[in-house]
Amino acid sequence: METLYNRIANRSLERLAALSDGVFAFAMTLLVLDLRVPAMEAVHSERDLWHVLVMLAPRILMYLMSFLTLGIFWNGQQTQLNYIARGDRNLAWIHIAFLFGVTLTPFSTQLLAGFIAYRTALLVYWLNILLLGVVLYASWKYAGRKGLVREDTPVEIRRAICRRVVIAQSLYAFGALLCVISTRWSIAWIFAIQLNYAIAPCIPKLGVFEGKRP
Repeated sequence: METLYNRIANRSLERLAALSDGVFAFAMTLLVLDLRVPAMEAVHSERDLWHVLVMLAPRILMYLMSFLTLGIFWNGQQTQLNYIARGDRNLAWIHIAFLFGVTLTPFSTQLLAGFIAYRTALLVYWLNILLLGVVLYASWKYAGRKGLVREDTPVEIRRAICRRVVIAQSLYAFGALLCVISTRWSIAWIFAIQLNYAIAPCIPKLGVFEGKRP
């Protein structure tokens, strides 16, 4: 009976997509909670206000970078689900593991924003991104191996989904290595990657990060 239950469980992709949308929305909302309005007691002039806003700049950058991160991974997950014909129990748990990584993002973002010069904080942030990428890649490979992908999905699309994850994670890994020089170099590189994946469809020349010719 248990085997039969496992066979019929978690076949609804709509429920999985709905859960994912809710978790992503909540995690993206939590990110902004790290941005706090300056205390009125510390501001007595326009100059004071500009000063505290400048001091807040690293946290604003981390917020923007992580918001883009979650947006990119949400798009990646939705793209996969669009080409999967049906789900199963194992696929559902793989995506729940993916959502676990999503819920960790506000923590890793706050850690990096608070300790922006520390390599450990940068590496924790990168490991969060790595977890998301590895699980998303595993999801697609599992769906293909188990015949869950729609039969009319072209081979080019199947390969493109895998290639995108591998290239992106390779670029993120290179960015993490830059922390040997400075964590700020790592952050600048990762932020550039995020911007590329967010706006590359509009600017073909940036397609070099997708493994395409400019």
